[in-house]
Parts: sequence; structure tokens; C-alpha cells
Amino acid sequence: MSTPIEYQTIKDEAGNPAFVVIPYAEFLRLRERAEHLVPQEVVERVVMEEMTPIRAWREHLGLTQGEVASRMAISQSAFAQMEASSAKVRKSTLRKIAGALGLHVEQLDF
Repeated sequence: MSTPIEYQTIKDEAGNPAFVVIPYAEFLRLRERAEHLVPQEVVERVVMEEMTPIRAWREHLGLTQGEVASRMAISQSAFAQMEASSAKVRKSTLRKIAGALGLHVEQLDF
């Protein structure tokens, strides 16, 4: 059984909750968890438009294939093949793509 988190609620002039103060360790845990989330827009593109997660993220971030390829030091056509592939991309390749997009690997592997 876990111990409940102690927090403090700060109210505005009208008495409505305005802020919550939580222990710093809990803040860090929540922030770390949030860094691995996938935005709804990206999920919708993958599910509804049948895009690969790589393409959905790239478009969500407003990057071109050329920009990502340049960050990976590969050709645009090589990146385009990776992005379009419906086959499972190797973990080492996913790490490179995640680095180029500024993401965690887990955000591409869903």
C-alpha cells in the first residue's frame, strides 16, 4: 500500500483552486513520466491515417524528411524508406531517429 502524497492547494481570490504544491520528488517523477507521452494528434495519425509513428511525429514536429535526415547524417531518400516502412525498425535505428527528433525511443515504439 502506498502512502498518499501530501500536497497543498492554493486558492484564488474567489476561493477556487488555482495552484497545487507537491513535493519536489513527486514533481520530478511526474515530469519524467510526461516526457514519455505521445500526443493525441500523433496517435490519431497513426491509427486513423495509418501513418508510421516516425512520420506522424515528424509531421507533428513540423520537420521535413530532409531536416531529419540531415540530423541523422543520412540521405533524405534513406530516411524516407525508414519512415515509410511498415516493418519493425531496428532498435538501434529507432534510437537514432528518436535522437534526431528530440524524443525518447518509447515514443516511437508504440
